[in-house]
Amino acid sequence: MKDSDFPLKPWLKGLPPYTPGKSLAEVRRELGLKGPIYKLASNENPLGPSPKALKALEKALPQIHRYPEACNQELLEALARHWGVEPQNLVLGNGSNEILDLLVRALVREGEEILVSDPTFLMYQKFAQAAGARLKKIPLRDYKHDLEAFLRALSPKTRIIFLDHPHNPTGSVFSQTQWETFLSKVPEGVLVVLDEAYGEFVRDPEAASGPQTFKSGYPIAVVRTFSKAYGLAGLRIGYGLLPTSLARTLNALRQPFNVNLLAQVAALAALEDKEHLKKTQETVWEGLDFFYRELPALGVRPLPSQANFLLVDCGQPARPIYEALLRQGVIVRPMEAYGFAQHLRISVGRPEENQALIAAWKKWLQGSS
Repeated sequence: MKDSDFPLKPWLKGLPPYTPGKSLAEVRRELGLKGPIYKLASNENPLGPSPKALKALEKALPQIHRYPEACNQELLEALARHWGVEPQNLVLGNGSNEILDLLVRALVREGEEILVSDPTFLMYQKFAQAAGARLKKIPLRDYKHDLEAFLRALSPKTRIIFLDHPHNPTGSVFSQTQWETFLSKVPEGVLVVLDEAYGEFVRDPEAASGPQTFKSGYPIAVVRTFSKAYGLAGLRIGYGLLPTSLARTLNALRQPFNVNLLAQVAALAALEDKEHLKKTQETVWEGLDFFYRELPALGVRPLPSQANFLLVDCGQPARPIYEALLRQGVIVRPMEAYGFAQHLRISVGRPEENQALIAAWKKWLQGSS
């Protein structure tokens, strides 16, 4: 049998792999850079993981020959206390991406619909395509989710609405009032998924809150992660806050031992380290304010963000700026894949990293003038 003879599902033809931001090793190898490299491309925690999480990992290492708990009850109970819900409302995942994938697998049949904003987090499209579902894209309005347009796009075949909040890549949010008005108009049988990967960074007191809404009785799914604010991206652990019956189904559907031992113990320790979380939040908020002050002087427009990154309108094709920064050892994210060819997404780093980006940008401007 030839490789081309395997009877693949037709909707999987042309499924592109996810393209992550460049790693430090890639940039150093490809460009031959010898000096420091600053990665401000993947929305990671600028401070790294909690020291308590690192100690927990060190203690757990001798046990890695053992299987982890199939469903870590201690972590589930800690998360339940954290949000004021019941443990049976929670599902752990190999990153929050796995929860999103499981929701699609559980709820969406071939030919049915998933609604997303355009642009949005690219993995939603991959999950839809893998399920043979139709993806309906709702254009942003003023860089924000157009909730009214979502309602107009609903059809009898709609099964899931994915809303990343804060939105990726703009960092925008909607208010709790807008959110509840929207939910009141969504028909039964359509699951609204609020993907709050960056939820810990929101400082707008009027912004919608997934856990608050869930506790108010709305039958939604809320997805969170330990990758961003908690600095555990390399361990891959996230969770879903779900209605009990749906959580039960996902727990039956997921792989056994889907969250590894080290991820479980690190997540529990990180969740309890409120001091590190606060320090992370303050670092990010101060970094955002720094960029709001400095970037306009470079002739570009940073958009308001409630995440740990910001989208920058360069007013011209952004690829040359991205490449110029890269050659100076500063990695940011070009946004062509999201339809924003004139924009860059910049993750907030430590103060010295943020300052290095501004200095590199100024150097490029001086050389191009």
